[in-house]
Amino acid sequence: MTSWSLRTRLIALSAAATLVALALAGWVMAGMLGRFVTAGVDQRLDAELAVLASGVRADGTIDRALLTQRLGVLDAGPDWRWRIAGPKQTIASADFPTLAPPPRGPPAPPGAPQPPMPLPLALPAPPIALDGNDRHGDVHARQAVMQTDGGPVILTAAAPSRVIAEPIRAAMVPLLTVIATLAVIFAIAAWLQLRASLRPITALRDQIAAIRRGNREMVDVNQPVELKPLAEELNALAADRAAALNAARGSAANLAHALKTPVATLALSVAEDEAATVQVRKIEAVIRHHLVRARTAAVNRRAATDLASVVDDVVAVTRRLHPEIAIVVDAAADLAVSVDRHDLVEIAGNLTENAARHARHRIHVAAQRNDQGRVCLLVNDDGPGIPEDQRHLAVQAGVRLDETARGDGFGLAIVRELADLYGARLTLGEGGSGGLAVTVTFRSAAA
Repeated sequence: MTSWSLRTRLIALSAAATLVALALAGWVMAGMLGRFVTAGVDQRLDAELAVLASGVRADGTIDRALLTQRLGVLDAGPDWRWRIAGPKQTIASADFPTLAPPPRGPPAPPGAPQPPMPLPLALPAPPIALDGNDRHGDVHARQAVMQTDGGPVILTAAAPSRVIAEPIRAAMVPLLTVIATLAVIFAIAAWLQLRASLRPITALRDQIAAIRRGNREMVDVNQPVELKPLAEELNALAADRAAALNAARGSAANLAHALKTPVATLALSVAEDEAATVQVRKIEAVIRHHLVRARTAAVNRRAATDLASVVDDVVAVTRRLHPEIAIVVDAAADLAVSVDRHDLVEIAGNLTENAARHARHRIHVAAQRNDQGRVCLLVNDDGPGIPEDQRHLAVQAGVRLDETARGDGFGLAIVRELADLYGARLTLGEGGSGGLAVTVTFRSAAA
């Protein structure tokens, strides 16, 4: 049950409640119908008792001729039986059924007066109901006792139980049809009500997903009364998360700036010592590498940065650092990507710096949109390139495939880590001139 969805639980609960309610209603209606039909049969049996009473004389004897005449007029139907048991004689219809003994009442006190004998055609009161059976099946009977001068006379009239069961059965078929129809109607109504009731929750879930993707900052507070406190708490949580994100990014940026000056000073102080200079560069690369990893908890996926402007800025810096390398830029306008500007500068800067270190004469930097609507940054150099079976090593931190070139082995690793943070894809290939072609495919901010 714990793994069931809320929708399944509510549907199951509604279905169970509906079935129980309809079953209870059917049981009550069947009981009321049974009592109604039984009351009708009892009236007919009481009428037959009155006819039987009219054939009993005052002395307790039976007027057979009168009884036969009146029973013929009554014509109760086949399998309806009767019996008159008097002090002197007992007569009954053929195949009279066996009846259970009547319930015993409290004994009359000694010397209590006997009730008066009823008038002819008057029904002895009160008759009692009995049940029994014969070779044809169950029977339902009514019995009354009348007092005569010769003693008490017991009058019994019986009818087959089917005269009660058949009308009930005939009435239950349309009743069950109505109950089944009501069950279907209630099920449809419950499903529609449940769907309408869960629609605000579904909308709230979609808004939370949009916040996670960076398409929204808050959820709507215009919610039903039950969901409004939840929406307010979610907005407060989103605000706290944004504040923590800004604080983390600020701390990472402050740490980067705080370390740049000491490292730069150290590099100048050991500029004449080649071994020390190499170690300082490694320290600087390790610092940059771990600062990038520290930003993983503070990545801003809701950012939208123009790729062309970042490429222009990075290429301008690279041209000043490597004036001997010709850099060709082919960047289309209006290419906004879902990457923070500082991280995008880090990606583009590492790619162009890596290409400039290995290029012989020329670098080609392009920014364009592919057929799938994503934005691609391509950096292609005319250097020696990287064999296909070694390209997976080039994106590992600290791995240098070319020990003769300057570098620390962290450039492409940093690019890969940042690309992974933003759901981008880094691929290495061979350029047209035999050098290394690096492509980073970003998610468009417009998407």
